Amino acid sequence: MIQIVYSQQELIEWKNKYPILKDIINLKPVLWMNPNIQNKGNSSTFSLTRDDMDNAELLWQRFAPFIVEEFPETKQSKGILESPLQRISYMEREISNSFKGEFYLKCDNDLPIAGSIKARGGIYEVLQHAESLAFEAGLLTGGENYGILSSKKFKEFFSQYSIGVGSTGNLGLSIGIISAKLGFNVFVYMSADAKQWKKDLLRQKGATVHEFTGDFSEAISAGRQKTTQDPKAYFVDDEDSKHLFLGYSVAALRLEKQLEERNIKVNEEHPLFVYLPCGVGGAPGGITFGLKQVFGDHVHCFFVEPTHSPSVLIGLLTRKMSKVSVQDFGIDNRTEADGLAVGRPSSFATAISDRLVSGIYTIEDNELYKLVALLADSEGIFLEPSATAGLVGPQRIHDYANEKKLDVHNAIHISWATGGALVPEEDMKDFYEKGKSLL
Repeated sequence: MIQIVYSQQELIEWKNKYPILKDIINLKPVLWMNPNIQNKGNSSTFSLTRDDMDNAELLWQRFAPFIVEEFPETKQSKGILESPLQRISYMEREISNSFKGEFYLKCDNDLPIAGSIKARGGIYEVLQHAESLAFEAGLLTGGENYGILSSKKFKEFFSQYSIGVGSTGNLGLSIGIISAKLGFNVFVYMSADAKQWKKDLLRQKGATVHEFTGDFSEAISAGRQKTTQDPKAYFVDDEDSKHLFLGYSVAALRLEKQLEERNIKVNEEHPLFVYLPCGVGGAPGGITFGLKQVFGDHVHCFFVEPTHSPSVLIGLLTRKMSKVSVQDFGIDNRTEADGLAVGRPSSFATAISDRLVSGIYTIEDNELYKLVALLADSEGIFLEPSATAGLVGPQRIHDYANEKKLDVHNAIHISWATGGALVPEEDMKDFYEKGKSLL
């Protein structure tokens, strides 16, 4: 990765050009509305298309028999990894007495296997790589029931190969778990902010974990360098991966079906607002891309970043994308929202999100803890702190709605819950109690 050092004069010029930067640098919560959004999310101008997304869904379906075989908890869903869409009407009242529209939680905290949104991208990319290797070796020819990938023959084949990934936690979990099940040797390079229980669980599942004292950028750089030295190793690059992106995008097709099952319409009179916690930008970017293909201009997606880690916001605001980091502005990238503790955004995802995301707001760590407690008390749902970031979305987008002349009385609001199911009970209790103490 190219490290770019900016002069003090350049940084001063940016502060003068973008007044909101002063609040961002001072760690104040902000709402930024994207002036570069492209109407209709026309994928013809992107490197990916709707066909790519549909083909990604077909890959998920091909691997469903293997997933059922290896993860019996997916039997009821027939090997398809999907999460519930849950109305959170009690939380509506906790947020505001004047709430307009309907509020839902997309419960990726309950996604099978990895218990987080990263199951969508991480597992997909490993499955895609496994399929590619098997086809190249003539072990798959097309039309087979992929349940055969559970056989000793396939696991011995995949054991010749390695998978590497740099992670703050949840991506490493998803990739480590699925890679080990297939038979790969898997190496996860973890940043200092990754929780100990995530490292312990990965080792328990058969992954080798390398720990670093630095942040996400250091972990991913080290992982990339080490993995690419081995001709039989494959690096899942969270900063530059179209396969991760496509895995996430399929969520839009599933959400469309869930809304139809509830007879929920999305149109000009019933706009859809989606609030997505954001780290490096791949997961929220992929989901936003998918939602724009399905719902066009009637969906409005907002990323949410910690005040101490606003990497995507700074990248889009300054137009430097992945060539700028929060550290360039003296921001420490230290947050309890471990999955969001990223100093430099994804080059691949950010270039697409630049034309699709409606805006970004930032949130303080203490607010995340409060939301953990409020959601637990009002709905009986327990999330890890980073996963609560979207819950204040309906409060924060009033300026955007007014500017766009959107009537939010009939709006559908969805906060995307990104993780929590695998959090140890004691850790979750600590999150909750800290949140209660702050209320």
